[in-house]
Amino acid sequence: MKILRSAILMASAALMAACCNSGKTMDALYEGLPFDMPRVQAPDIPSRSVNLLDFGGVPDGKTLNTKAFADAIDALVQKGGGRLEVPAGVWRTGPIGLQSHIELNVCKDAVIVFDPDQSLYPIIDTNFEGLDVRRCLSPIHAEGATDIAITGGGIIDGSGEYWREVKKRKVSDDRWKEILKRGGVLSDDGKVWFPDEGYKKARATAGSLNYPDPSLDENEIKTFLRPVMVSLRNCERILLQDCTFQNSPCWNLHPLYCKDLIIKDITVRNPHYSANGDGIDIDACENVILTGSSFDVGDDAICIKSGKDADGRRHARKCRNLIISDCTVYHGHGGFVIGSEMSGGVENIKVSGCRFIGTDVGLRFKSTRGRGGLVKDIWCDHIYMKDIVAYGVIFNLYYAGVAATDMAEGQLEPVVEVDETTPEMRDINFSDILCAGAGQAIYINGLPELPVSNISFANSNFTAGKPAEIHFATGITFDNVLINGESVANTPTE
Repeated sequence: MKILRSAILMASAALMAACCNSGKTMDALYEGLPFDMPRVQAPDIPSRSVNLLDFGGVPDGKTLNTKAFADAIDALVQKGGGRLEVPAGVWRTGPIGLQSHIELNVCKDAVIVFDPDQSLYPIIDTNFEGLDVRRCLSPIHAEGATDIAITGGGIIDGSGEYWREVKKRKVSDDRWKEILKRGGVLSDDGKVWFPDEGYKKARATAGSLNYPDPSLDENEIKTFLRPVMVSLRNCERILLQDCTFQNSPCWNLHPLYCKDLIIKDITVRNPHYSANGDGIDIDACENVILTGSSFDVGDDAICIKSGKDADGRRHARKCRNLIISDCTVYHGHGGFVIGSEMSGGVENIKVSGCRFIGTDVGLRFKSTRGRGGLVKDIWCDHIYMKDIVAYGVIFNLYYAGVAATDMAEGQLEPVVEVDETTPEMRDINFSDILCAGAGQAIYINGLPELPVSNISFANSNFTAGKPAEIHFATGITFDNVLINGESVANTPTE
């Protein structure tokens, strides 16, 4: 058995090195980059390993394994790091805290299910939607760690159904009946289900946002302060590979202020009706590769952020140097999204070889007055879209926290003075875009005081119910672009 385990560890280490340490596949991602970007560094994790079973773990779906995970990780830390093997079974647990030089290796027949017992998730100071706030501790979390990984091909489930509100209009009658059987409470009009009275009370003060009245007892409204499932803050050299991340209480994956991040061949799933059920929110990070991954979620799928309003400008952390390649998005509010939290700035991103099937929007850029921040130097090429509900490509500088399918078009306001709170989007390039069906091909709604500028479309073909519509934008160019079979000419823009 020891010989077999040693062989498995050696094979796993070799595979990780092949995938992440300048192998041919990773090298190809850097070819032809239109901006300078350092090579993303893979985590350095010792080859030693421990098995969760050896620390009292019981994979029966009933036993709480929080202590077993903590003890196993502590044992590895005492030795300088290594791999925690999570073998086949259903592992019920509370939060898992990753530390430096630790790999959580969830085998393909293993399922980690996070217990919804709120007492396991203390309320902490954190950052969510670009603001410094108080919310529950995330099921998987790391703060200031280096060289960490989640691998192995298994499933990680956040038990989000116990945390999220549900709008009746978003689900079938049969699903609605199933949800009501969980208990909980309804909104006064009966159109929204809440997990408990505290959530309902918080929602009433927060409106459509996620920031309740600060005078409320945070323990009473704890469910409303639901966590993102995987929170990685101020970490360096991270690998997420092969696993499925699903059913998160709020956002699914949230790397914040991280550097050297590789996300490869993962699957991210949330119910289509999940409130704030984002796939991955790459937030104020540097040097990131996301490749070969699949998303089917309830909100934006691949989302780029950098802080919100005054908090975001104060932190002043850009999101930059990202390569996003060979990803597929099914349901989601947006396939690839920048914003609306972009106050720290976003730059140097290449998105290529991706497929968006049935998303509300394909390529989505959103912000609003008050954000500030500059989004620039973005390249999107070889994007293939089918059955897009609303817009193939949209820029909306009047974003009001709603889905694109609910957006009021053509919202125009008087010019105001440009200052640090004025968001700016410019120097963004689209080429080889194929959109086979959308409500509207292209929609650009800039600000009169600072128009969207220098946006190029080339070698692209859109089929849509409506063609391009442009407000308050300059330098919008079309080169060999067809919409519904007709060539798009360069015309003066507002």
